[in-house]
Order: sequence, then structure tokens, then C-alpha cells
Amino acid sequence: MNIRLRPLEEKDASGMLEWMTDPTIVCFFRFDASSITLDSCRSFIAAADQDPNTHHYAIADEADVYLGTISLKDIDCKKKTAEYAISTRKCIHGTGAAMQATEKILEIAFMDLGLEQVYLNVLAENGRSNQFYKKAGFSFDYCEKHAVKIKGEWKDLNWYSIRRRG
Repeated sequence: MNIRLRPLEEKDASGMLEWMTDPTIVCFFRFDASSITLDSCRSFIAAADQDPNTHHYAIADEADVYLGTISLKDIDCKKKTAEYAISTRKCIHGTGAAMQATEKILEIAFMDLGLEQVYLNVLAENGRSNQFYKKAGFSFDYCEKHAVKIKGEWKDLNWYSIRRRG
């Protein structure tokens, strides 16, 4: 599967709603997805290019079908850092599409934006994502114990980063 990154479009809202309401995906998120609607997805898409320190992209296949969202957030031009985030529809899990999208967004971060480091955090209990980030070349930095409270329970966060090469 060959993928590309493109700006989010209103037509992506139903695909976004799909992963945002999939209990096997959102169980690892820090926000309550129970109130997410098609309209809230449309609103997110409409506002996606409003913050110059955040770049959200649709992950799309050859037929321009929306597969997920990948982002660089909190871009700090002085420190030359940004936070990475990705979420995809379950139908592409295990296809390599998320890896391709990650490679493309890191190219944007390091080559186009001139950043030196991209970082992320993920729930320590999210084994699948932790494995993916390591495979993608992110280095494990540390585990922040009791970092976030989700549904009344304290959770640990694993922090990862990747530096510009060469």
C-alpha cells in the first residue's frame, strides 16, 4: 500500500469518527470519546490549519481514502522540537501504512521544518503502540509514573524521541 499525506478535508470526517469511536483504539486515549460526533470531527478538520505550531495531515491511500491522522504539534522553532501523534483506522493496522506515514512526517519535520527532535508520549500499557514507536526508530527516554488520570485511575506514560540524523 502506498500512502501520502495531505491536508485534512471535510470528506475525512466519517473515517475520523470511525477510529475516534472504536473502543479498542480510544481505550488508550486521554480524552473521553463518548461525546464525539460527526459534527465535532468536521469542526476539528475545519480548525486543523488554524494553529501555525501544529500540522495535521490525513493519511490517504492511492484512491485518496482517509486512513488516519498524523500530526506534528507544539512545534517550537527556537528549540527545534515538535510532538508527534498518529491515529489510524483499524482496517490498516498491520499493513505498513502507519510506518510509511511516520517516515513521511519525520521527513517533513527534519527536512522541511528544520527540526532537530520529535518526541511523543504514550500510555505505558499500550503495548502495540510502544512496539511500533521503537520499530519506527524512536528511542525510549523514560517512564513518567502516575502521569495522567483516566477514568479515576493513574496511568504511566512512556516518553520517546527521535533526533535528526546526519
